[in-house]
Amino acid sequence: MSASGGTKAIVAALGANLAIAVSKFVAFAFSGSSSMLAEGVHSLADSGNQFLLLVGGKKAQREATPQHPFGYGRERYIYAFLVSIILFSVGGMFALYEGYEKIRHPHELDHWYWPVGVLIFAIIAESFSFRTAIKESNTLRGTKSWKDFVRHAKAPELPVVLLEDLGALVGLVLALGGVGLALLTGDGVWDGIGTLFIGILLILIAVVLAVETKSLLLGESAGAEQVTKIEKALVDGDTVTGVIHMRTLHLGPEELLVAAKVAVQHDDTAAEVASAINAAEARVRESVPIARVIYLEPDIYSEAEAAKGPDPEATPGGPARTAEH
Repeated sequence: MSASGGTKAIVAALGANLAIAVSKFVAFAFSGSSSMLAEGVHSLADSGNQFLLLVGGKKAQREATPQHPFGYGRERYIYAFLVSIILFSVGGMFALYEGYEKIRHPHELDHWYWPVGVLIFAIIAESFSFRTAIKESNTLRGTKSWKDFVRHAKAPELPVVLLEDLGALVGLVLALGGVGLALLTGDGVWDGIGTLFIGILLILIAVVLAVETKSLLLGESAGAEQVTKIEKALVDGDTVTGVIHMRTLHLGPEELLVAAKVAVQHDDTAAEVASAINAAEARVRESVPIARVIYLEPDIYSEAEAAKGPDPEATPGGPARTAEH
């Protein structure tokens, strides 16, 4: 996995979640708190999720084969989608079930200092993990808002870790609130209510992750800034006079496919066109290094064809978009 995959953030989250999961299960064993059990399963599911992200990153590095000529870059999207399913089923649904059972059959907490101590420890550990994820994300986020970063990031690992860590911190606060109210009132129902809220939170996060990773699996285009750079790089103003139409597709977070029909002069020789196409490809790769698979089709720009409209199938020779567009 490349640096932009956030390996450091994933490893930090994995270490923190494994330690927290053990402590939560110990606290549950001594106190009988359903919030602790739900949070323990949550942390265990998160640990499995981070392991899946690492596996996906490793598998994505495999070389292309005749059966998979564009490589395995989308493995990272597949494993990120699996993470959302696990978070929903193992984390969210289990927490809802435990909360429902605790509300139906409440009981007082035993050895209250165990869950309280573990929750405080977990909040501190998750905070360090969340801080690492934020720091790693800031190098890629630039001027984007956090919402835009999560929605439009092409590498799925950092958004997944960010949302998991955020959900873990909020879940811990909910668990602490449920345990605290159960201790203050002597009514174990509050522990169950806290567990229900944890389940709802996990399901909401899982749905967001599923929606975003589904979009990546279906295939997303390059960002607007990259599209503009590619269009400018294609046109040299001499042989290649404009871009008639273009399609881009992410084959993986760091691999982009570019397919374009470019306008050339009607009196250029085949050798001149071939040389111009090769030069255009080189300019695109220099401008946008992740554009690794490029297919360019030369065509003669036609005013008559361009007048038919923007549909590339209806207008094989137009409309053209120049570098100034």
